[in-house]
Amino acid sequence: MTVLCWLRLRGQRLAMLHVARGVWGSRVRGWPLLPALLGPARALSSLAAKMGEYRKMWNPTEPRDWAQQYRERFIPFSREQLLRLLIQEFHSSPAEKTALEEFSAHVDFCTLFHYHHILTRLQALYDPINPDRETLDQPSLTDPQRLTNEQEVLLALGPLLAQANFSPLSEDALAYALVVHHPQDEVQVTINLDQYIYMQFWALGQRVGQMPRKSSVGSKRRFFLKSSPAQRRYFKRVVLAARTKRGHLVLKSFKDTPLEGLEQLLPELKVRTPTLQRALLNLTLVVSGVAVFVNVGMVVLTDLKVGTSLLLLFFAAFMGLRASKMFGQQRSVQALELAHMLYYRSTSNNSELLSALALRAQDEHAKEALLAHSFLTRRPGGAGGPPEETSQWLQSEVENWLLAQSGCEVTFDGTRALGHLQALTPGTGKYPPPGFPKLDSLDTVTHSQVVPSGGNP
Repeated sequence: MTVLCWLRLRGQRLAMLHVARGVWGSRVRGWPLLPALLGPARALSSLAAKMGEYRKMWNPTEPRDWAQQYRERFIPFSREQLLRLLIQEFHSSPAEKTALEEFSAHVDFCTLFHYHHILTRLQALYDPINPDRETLDQPSLTDPQRLTNEQEVLLALGPLLAQANFSPLSEDALAYALVVHHPQDEVQVTINLDQYIYMQFWALGQRVGQMPRKSSVGSKRRFFLKSSPAQRRYFKRVVLAARTKRGHLVLKSFKDTPLEGLEQLLPELKVRTPTLQRALLNLTLVVSGVAVFVNVGMVVLTDLKVGTSLLLLFFAAFMGLRASKMFGQQRSVQALELAHMLYYRSTSNNSELLSALALRAQDEHAKEALLAHSFLTRRPGGAGGPPEETSQWLQSEVENWLLAQSGCEVTFDGTRALGHLQALTPGTGKYPPPGFPKLDSLDTVTHSQVVPSGGNP
């Protein structure tokens, strides 16, 4: 393929994705847009009010109306697994298998440069506020400038997270996670909401079952008995965006995170000892203190003729030092366990997270296009007919098929998948469809600037 042909294909196919819609348009400055980005109002006063409601509840096990709050949109198969399943069920003949593999390669070619362009623009926005920048330092930003840059990054990140099939966690779910602690989490933390400007979580891959061993928090052995693994509601991936008043924007991604453990991912937290452990430690101190006082204190009081008040004073000081040491050691052990857990759960952060999200969005885009392509080939009339009817049929068929194949209830966006397929296959509709975004920086490439060498076509 000559350079001319390659650039023609590139220029035709880069304007095909919904994910860039509205991201690189006019860059409106000002903080009033931030609540629109974060979905429900993230006023921390409202969050604190919801936390107060959960504190009044008796042993809540999940957020209110959780089934309506969270809808799983992640397709729980890798690209290779999905291709094998589609070939087995819809493309069993050698010719159909070859056609599907060629279509998959076509999808890769059409999406690669577009997502690379989005990632480049996103990293350019993030670079001035990147705390891990390895290049020469730039002039320091004022706090309002930094907040404005953070807003622009988060606004641009929203559509990418949506295409990557992350679901935002509601304020009610966040209040539940900040209040409720699972009984098997020996390591518990606390935060001060007054230290935060905003916080937001996105999640995908909800599971209910035993937590992976290296991602669990706390010792497996309690004081007197060995605890068995519990059934937990957790997410395969969680993305965090948070900002403290004295810090900067924190972008992090974690794996295998329980719903009640979201608080452990936040910056500016403190380890606290659970109530049961505090009670057991205090009981141990009281029993040992009484034993020491009876066996040693009475002897000192009788033989050395020490005054009772002075003896009690020394005893109180001794017990205070012993209690401080025991609780300090316990907090150090818990902090080490928390650091060990975060070491295994953390997958990426800051600039590296942007790259990981771009790759995931491209992968989810390809899977949606493959599913739409395979299902519409077996539909009478293909993609013809009213778009609303076609997208509803596609959504219903794919959701039922994914439930049968994986056992997971997945909400499939039929309209978006149909738009992806129309942009990839000119024969199914207008190419590209009306309303698809144009990438201005790439539209300036003209064929006259490239002269093919050697007269090759």
